[in-house]
Amino acid sequence: MKKIYFITGSQDLYGEATLAQAEKDSREMAEFLNGKLGSIAAVEHTPIVKTAAEAEQLCVKASSDTDCIAVIMWMHTFSPAKMWIRALKALRKPMLHLHTQYNEKLPYDSIDMDFMNLNQSAHGDREFGFICTRLGIKREVVAGYYKHDAVIEKIRSFAYAAAAVDFCKGMRVAMFGNNMRDVAVTDGDRVESEIKFGWNVNYYGIGDLVELVNGVSEAEIDAKMKEYTDKYDMDTDNIAAVREQAKYEAALDKFLAKENISAFTDTFQDLHGLSQLPGIAAQNIMAKGIGFGPEGDYKTAALGAVMQKMAADRAGATGFMEDYTYDLTEGDELELAAHMLEVSPVFAGTKPKIQVHPLGIGGKSDPARLVFDGISGKGIAVSMIDMGNRFRLVCAEIELVKQPEPMPKLPVARLMWKIKPDFATGAAAWIYAGGAHHAVVSTALTRDDIRLFAKMTGTELVIIDDKTDLNTFEQQLELLDLKAKIKG
Repeated sequence: MKKIYFITGSQDLYGEATLAQAEKDSREMAEFLNGKLGSIAAVEHTPIVKTAAEAEQLCVKASSDTDCIAVIMWMHTFSPAKMWIRALKALRKPMLHLHTQYNEKLPYDSIDMDFMNLNQSAHGDREFGFICTRLGIKREVVAGYYKHDAVIEKIRSFAYAAAAVDFCKGMRVAMFGNNMRDVAVTDGDRVESEIKFGWNVNYYGIGDLVELVNGVSEAEIDAKMKEYTDKYDMDTDNIAAVREQAKYEAALDKFLAKENISAFTDTFQDLHGLSQLPGIAAQNIMAKGIGFGPEGDYKTAALGAVMQKMAADRAGATGFMEDYTYDLTEGDELELAAHMLEVSPVFAGTKPKIQVHPLGIGGKSDPARLVFDGISGKGIAVSMIDMGNRFRLVCAEIELVKQPEPMPKLPVARLMWKIKPDFATGAAAWIYAGGAHHAVVSTALTRDDIRLFAKMTGTELVIIDDKTDLNTFEQQLELLDLKAKIKG
């Protein structure tokens, strides 16, 4: 079970009675937070920290505990910050600094110096905050009473992001084939991806999958077909093409399990031994939480897996999407996002239909795919790009909408959305930032979730929202470039 250490600061000058009360209060708070975060990670109470040695020992323990995904720091009393220097320099886990106190309200009729000495978070947390800032410690600060819903929600968002960062470590990504020839934005430095995020990205020849495909039994295909017909409407007479996809998915299941793969890519330029480009096979697998990127786009595949982990049990949909074309009706501009085949059915606003149509690219047989109209609601589109000397996350707030009219001749799954603050500004900002034509779209996550992930991993982030102004945005990009040049 993954866990989050709840660490409480004090000092050894207050006497046993004060420290015993602080220990009791701290334990009670940790138990309360465990009840709120337990589905993400268990909150583990740790003994009150009174000395530099205790602080260092606890931070070293947290850093070496593979089950610990993060720490929550809180200064119940005044905790002199010089005693935290070695500890903080040793800490290697995401930190949330919780600026709260045990009591919600002041006991106005009975407050005395004993109460003041015990409840010094307003004092102690500022001291602790200074040393974090002086040391350049990246952390999340949440201020407010720890039982209030808004505070709990911020702590939960932190925990989700910390779980995603932990998931990154050692995450394995398979590339069937390589990056699409001559395409720039989907390529990237796989070694640097592992250094920075922990993503172990490796090339596999399509023959590795074909060998498994050839060994799939009719019974395994039948089981997949039952899954398809239970979840989707069969809207084709070409059952053989659908069974071929079922065979691919059964083989992919075996490969992903055997190699412990959390995300994968393929490319229509490397399908030797397959008669179709994986369609339903990829779509159905994505719906089970596996990241996917087409044309060898490993960054989108990995980011998709990470964002699905971050979304976890939250309501909404998360998955790969590609910018395709626009409706440029003045004042009501819309983007139509889709792909050749691979759109996850988690985005379905209507029951998906299994159809078989020509692909027109790749020179293979007509592939079976799921066709549906998309969901509506607030969301984000996130792109990861390799800037050469650092990675950048581009996060845009979007509004998913119902398609204005039917599209009877477009045989793919699709979403439609409006980008904020308006099309001219939002689309230009995305292009200025270098955002790719592939993204991970989510209605479960918000820009704040991406901000947390970026902070925890030290990744550059630019946000496009309803406050975006292009002049200011371009200046921000120039400052980021300058910062990177000075640093590198």
